[in-house]
Amino acid sequence: MSYAAEFLLVASAHLLAVASPGPDFALVLRQSITHGRATAIRTSLGIGTGILFHVTYSVLGLVLLIRGSEAVFTAVKYAGAAYLAWIGGKALFTHPYPAASTAGQGSHHARRGAFVTGLLVNVLNPKAVLFFIALFSVGVSPATPLGVQVGYGIWMVMATMAWFSLVSVFFTQPAVRTRFLRAGHWFDRVMGLVFLALAVRLLFS
Repeated sequence: MSYAAEFLLVASAHLLAVASPGPDFALVLRQSITHGRATAIRTSLGIGTGILFHVTYSVLGLVLLIRGSEAVFTAVKYAGAAYLAWIGGKALFTHPYPAASTAGQGSHHARRGAFVTGLLVNVLNPKAVLFFIALFSVGVSPATPLGVQVGYGIWMVMATMAWFSLVSVFFTQPAVRTRFLRAGHWFDRVMGLVFLALAVRLLFS
């Protein structure tokens, strides 16, 4: 397989994975509606940086350790489920917004922690771990030079950041965001249930 064909395989598989509903998408959606565009885009950059973490261990061969060790994968699964449950719990007990004029406005604290939140949700997502195990075990030849594999990784990082930034822009359009904000804190509570459901799904997957 030529590098061009291999890249198309990697890029196509990654596009399908990143566009599928999951913890990353749910997080960006909540950040967009609740805290606004700046916070959502920072979250998107954090998610993209998390891809860099997965690519790094894949390129270095640590993927073999993860694939061969049930304990390592189980630890990632439980950590990811716990973090999603923590985010869900916070959202579930959101208090009513003090006034319509301030509802959904991103706080400085939310913006400051958005990057790290996105990073951790992606790094601790077992779905992402499984995806990269499969991709670099089957889709990328062991003979592919390190520099080429790094290039694949850079593409996936940039594509992930671009995709979720576009999601952030769409859901922070005034007309779209206003419709969600009409539900006020109930939107946050519904998203809290979504995160808790994702956490439970991870535990029993």
